[in-house]
Amino acid sequence: MNEPELPPDGRPVDVYLDLLRIRMASEDYELLLSVVRPALRAIDEHQLPALDFALEDSRQDGLPQEIRDEAALVIATAVTGRMDNQVVELHVDDSTSPIRVVTDADTASDPVRLGEIADYIRERRELDDELRGIAEVSGLPTDL
Repeated sequence: MNEPELPPDGRPVDVYLDLLRIRMASEDYELLLSVVRPALRAIDEHQLPALDFALEDSRQDGLPQEIRDEAALVIATAVTGRMDNQVVELHVDDSTSPIRVVTDADTASDPVRLGEIADYIRERRELDDELRGIAEVSGLPTDL
């Protein structure tokens, strides 16, 4: 959906949520809203660091993968203002299961770009592991 197709006062995230309300079962939609409300509030209040916790906490609650994916897409729409975001799975290394990331449609269809993202994530994990090791040896907290 392009910008001119949006209702006059509609934010893309509101339009996306309206589409989800029509498409999803009522219980699933209410569950989704319970997950995304804190993140959307943080975005509206320009407190983006709070976003890290919304989906992490939902994993512990046994939230279905479809709801987690939709929640990630709602949050991405709120942050980017784009409605063409997609969830893609990336295989970062052989020892772990694939990870899910949200990206725009062009990137999602570009294997080279997805490879670059996977490389970045792999490098970031290696750096995190190295820093965690240094912290452990130094007697510092390791929950990076």
